[in-house]
Amino acid sequence: MPPERKKLLLRLDPAVHDALARWAADEFRSTNAQIEYLLRRALADAGRLPGGVGRMRGPGRPSATPEPEEE
Repeated sequence: MPPERKKLLLRLDPAVHDALARWAADEFRSTNAQIEYLLRRALADAGRLPGGVGRMRGPGRPSATPEPEEE
């Protein structure tokens, strides 16, 4: 069973939120998933993404068949 995801209250300028929401829609992600995607990318670029971090699901609707778990 995957660990419980952390919840975070994030205050954003409304214009920043609107821009993120539009970008997320363009990539078929929720705004929350887009923020997580961008944070992961920034952490990876800075060499600070922990090794044990699980993969994110790709953009768009989940597939009808579940992806095989990595061992």
